[in-house]
Amino acid sequence: MQLYTGAIPAASSLSLAEHLVGNLTSASHAAQRAEIQIRVHEALNSMDSIDREVLALRHFEMLTNEETAAALGLKKAAASNRYIRALKRLKSILDELSGLL
Repeated sequence: MQLYTGAIPAASSLSLAEHLVGNLTSASHAAQRAEIQIRVHEALNSMDSIDREVLALRHFEMLTNEETAAALGLKKAAASNRYIRALKRLKSILDELSGLL
């Protein structure tokens, strides 16, 4: 059972992007942080909806892989594979953005 289809709601996507970007608080980093957050947000919205849900359940809801699999009606191995694939994709995107910092 999918919780969302299509792009994830802005609040969830923005929350996940903000969490991944962190808290750059100096005024000189504000524009840079906003640009990175937009790119991460776009990257999350380009991902498969189940992969985004797996990330959200694991990181925001703090569910285990088994709990995530049950919540989404997936086998444990499938949930684990989706989680790893989603993290790798985000890592790739964040590596590209590291030049902005």
